[in-house]
Amino acid sequence: MSERRLSDFIKAYDVRGVVPDQLDEDVARAIGAAFAQVVATPEGATGVVVGHDMRPSSPALSRAFAEGVAAHGLDVTLIGLCSTDGLYYASGALGLPGAMFTASHNPAQYNGIKLCRAGARPVGQDSGLGEIRDLAQWSLDRGDQVGREGTDRVGEISERDLLADYAAFLRGLVDLSTVRPLKVVVDAGNGMGGHTVPAVLGTGAGLPELPLDVVPLYFELDGTFPNHEANPLEPENLRDLQKAVVEYGADLGLAFDGDADRCFVVDERGEPVSPSAITGLVAEREIARAVADGTPAGDLAVVHNVISSAAVAEVIRENGARPVRTRVGHSFIKAEMAREGAIFGGEHSAHYYFRDFWFADTGMLAALHVLAALGGQDEPLSRLTASYDRYAASGEINSTVTDQAAATQRVRDWAGEQGDVTYDELDGLTIHHAATSGAQGDSPLWWLNVRASNTEPLLRLNVEAADRGTMEAVRDAVLSVVRAG
Repeated sequence: MSERRLSDFIKAYDVRGVVPDQLDEDVARAIGAAFAQVVATPEGATGVVVGHDMRPSSPALSRAFAEGVAAHGLDVTLIGLCSTDGLYYASGALGLPGAMFTASHNPAQYNGIKLCRAGARPVGQDSGLGEIRDLAQWSLDRGDQVGREGTDRVGEISERDLLADYAAFLRGLVDLSTVRPLKVVVDAGNGMGGHTVPAVLGTGAGLPELPLDVVPLYFELDGTFPNHEANPLEPENLRDLQKAVVEYGADLGLAFDGDADRCFVVDERGEPVSPSAITGLVAEREIARAVADGTPAGDLAVVHNVISSAAVAEVIRENGARPVRTRVGHSFIKAEMAREGAIFGGEHSAHYYFRDFWFADTGMLAALHVLAALGGQDEPLSRLTASYDRYAASGEINSTVTDQAAATQRVRDWAGEQGDVTYDELDGLTIHHAATSGAQGDSPLWWLNVRASNTEPLLRLNVEAADRGTMEAVRDAVLSVVRAG
């Protein structure tokens, strides 16, 4: 009987555990074997593609996973160091199920696995991950990491470098060759952006030089993250980039997370540009491109989640397309995009999804769109993005709450006293307050969302309003109600 309980670190969307206490080579091998049996073989796949990030444990873990897959007769292509969207590219281009070994921005002692079906389709708790976990646990419990009964052939494990192909594919989607010269500071946070940025934005993969002057910050691959955590969602992790953009007189700054699938943008003043504004900007570009190719705007859908700015849906409608609102989380976004055939999708967390990238997320492609938009006109980025940044937002605020349902009900009761409000429960509780004008004075527009964490006793609050004063008043009132218990 194995002492490890895989349910402790195989969660709804991926595997994320401490090395070696939870995740070691034996566990990786068992998960690889289970992945072959649950996903790859039933799909009729002839092989699996595997990549990994810069963490010290990643090469050995990815090799062990490959051995587990190969034990079930499937060939494995190891593509080595890559970003998560590089693995998605490989899965899509090769038509193979895939596995990416990364723990994204988590500390150095962690590692993990993101799994996908052929064509970069997600594998989550409801689409195979639970079965993989249970089968791997069964194999470990009986002391057999691969469970090879009935398997005659052992697959071949080979290596292939797809970095140049990945870079060329992205450049083929967004042409930067004719933009005005731009100076861009890039903070890779010692993560995989240090591997992919020189290939895509520079000449590291043998592609032609672009009119970009890239100033690198922390491009050295180091899974111990010696300079700062590779999570640009936390404001303190953007400080060095903000300072460098101003010091170098750069046109913009880009920050990537540890596995380089998310991209954050800083304008020429060193001010962060909200991911919702980037979603609006890229949505407008993708709609225009599809229309130029002959698709009526009314036939186009763009997906956004419930806590994206209200400006996102406005921009999509203004450009003639249809906004589709969905729950927070990449599995929901990807599923909705596939269902709708959406051309683009964006999240507040700076995950950006593209129909032309197998409905998967790629921060690098979003960065190319921002560079193309900025370099295609003469205004600074702050002015370019102003039209997409229309409201005052609180950002996500977490409160420790023991009884999340009771706290949510208190927020609903409070909102019922605020006048013209509507409710929906697509993801948590969302409350919209319409702007009104009457004898009692103007009542500004605002909306809020409260969502319970699935893994912690937390209630997450997001507030957006027509002006900062209204946003702060609603935010403070709701926090008081939430924390009253």
